[in-house]
Amino acid sequence: MSNQEQGFKSGFVSIIGRPNVGKSTLINHVIGQKIAIMSDKPQTTRNKIQGVYTSNDAQIVFIDTPGIHKPKHKLGDFMMKVAQNTLKEVDLILYVVDAAEAFGPGEEFIIERLKETSTPAFLVINKIDKVHPDDLLSLIETYSKKHSFAEVIPISALQGNNVPTLLEQITNHLNEGPQYYPSDQVTDHPERFVVAELIREKVLHLTREEIPHSIAVVIEQMKHRKNHDTVYIGATIIVERTSQKGIIIGKQGSMLKEVGKLARADIEALLGSKVFLELWVKVQKDWRNKPQHLRDYGFREDEY
Repeated sequence: MSNQEQGFKSGFVSIIGRPNVGKSTLINHVIGQKIAIMSDKPQTTRNKIQGVYTSNDAQIVFIDTPGIHKPKHKLGDFMMKVAQNTLKEVDLILYVVDAAEAFGPGEEFIIERLKETSTPAFLVINKIDKVHPDDLLSLIETYSKKHSFAEVIPISALQGNNVPTLLEQITNHLNEGPQYYPSDQVTDHPERFVVAELIREKVLHLTREEIPHSIAVVIEQMKHRKNHDTVYIGATIIVERTSQKGIIIGKQGSMLKEVGKLARADIEALLGSKVFLELWVKVQKDWRNKPQHLRDYGFREDEY
């Protein structure tokens, strides 16, 4: 009997929320592979990351949006447009909040966006391991007064607590539909994109506060070497200032070597083959405010 004959369900689910509430951690836990970069620095997700979860009776295509925040530059404007446009394109919205954070103006801003769409929304309260159950109840009450959520589900994305319940409830809310992707496919992004994101994650992880939002990673080359089981990858890390270039390269190239070592391990796991990774660092002043550079580095507004 085919999936469709058994009442197979499918749909697109957007994950929204303020920066750093654990959206990427949730996608990575559900998919079981690292496709969305994780960092303790906010605003690390820039493009829509699609994670594909397939079970025997459903396929859920997750879209992870940039954290909703007030934009400060053209890249910020782009990120906000991506986040808001996604709400119109999906079957269900997961609004993820941090259980340890009080309700504030940022949450009010997002709830106003939810009221502007007819798409049903779940309130997903993440990081429940950080709070007392009594505090959780009052937080649920606060949010429930602000918006009529289809479901309220407390979870810990990091530990996996209650995530199976969340997947079950999502499946219940989806309509019958086709399987959009093969069962073993976990993302619709080309490998180059995921490789660039893994390199960027390592830079974010290893460098100081001044670096994160002023870097982009461009994959210059990615090819199988003849007579080798090795994939050659050449990538350029783009920064805005000469001082940042020095930080990323490090003393006698030590920082860049460490970025390469950590990124190569993740890329080899992703590709399932040995990787020769070569990294360069290039200064492109104020690239985040220049539409041409944003296009060159993969931020295409016309795609959304």
